[in-house]
Amino acid sequence: MNVHDYALQANGSFALPDACFKVKALMEDETAEIANFADVIGTDPSMTSRLLQIANSAIYSFPGEISTISRAITIIGTQAIYNMMLVDVAASAFKHFENQAIDLKRFWRMSIYCGLVSKNLAIKAGIRDIERLFVAGLLQNFGELLVAKITPEIAQHCEKYTSDDLPWQRQQQVLGFTYTDISADLLKIWQLPEKIIMPIRFFNQAQDIQINKDVKVLYLASRLALIDSNSDEFTNEALIDNDLCDALGLSSDDLTQVNEVACEEAGSILALMNPKLFSQ
Repeated sequence: MNVHDYALQANGSFALPDACFKVKALMEDETAEIANFADVIGTDPSMTSRLLQIANSAIYSFPGEISTISRAITIIGTQAIYNMMLVDVAASAFKHFENQAIDLKRFWRMSIYCGLVSKNLAIKAGIRDIERLFVAGLLQNFGELLVAKITPEIAQHCEKYTSDDLPWQRQQQVLGFTYTDISADLLKIWQLPEKIIMPIRFFNQAQDIQINKDVKVLYLASRLALIDSNSDEFTNEALIDNDLCDALGLSSDDLTQVNEVACEEAGSILALMNPKLFSQ
């Protein structure tokens, strides 16, 4: 199977909800009003409830309680609402493709942690619209779940990475491409914004090409997530590119602070997005 085969099979099994496409269309309509957005989201009570949970969680840390979708849109804007919808869709998709071929707790932890670190590195690097980087960090390794569901024996081979055979290197050897290649292809089929897809598609090449800040942030976040979940195998000294840190204006203290914040927030967000797996 190639990248597109995995993406197409996943899309056939789990489609992006119509509400996401409708909200995206409204965002492109200059005449759309807040009431139009609220009407689309409000037709799905479950999505409304989940979005309000997410809006009031540590993912966004907005001051004061947000109690209605209309108020959320007024306070934080349509782009943030759309990103929240994607976070909810990601949680549903993750659970849809869960299986026992890989370490699920490790997968969830790395995904949430990568999203949180991406967001907080973006803040320190002075990047705007940080929610999109949380979404990109959350979804960048989605391809792992797809491979584990569709071809579990291949995923198990890919999971046997080491410090001498890094995850993306092993994926390239076993599959001929990486999990992030699959993630980017599926997100393109789902018509997600290019600002989310582009850093996922290119971040593993951040050392080799002149690329924007989003790509560099996701590169660093993915490495920090790998270290967080495999601290006995990987270290900052071995995986973190100081030149990329310098290009973003980030110090070692910044990385330490971002790690501490992500570790503090990860538990509550994991419990929100998958209470069954992280109820203890």
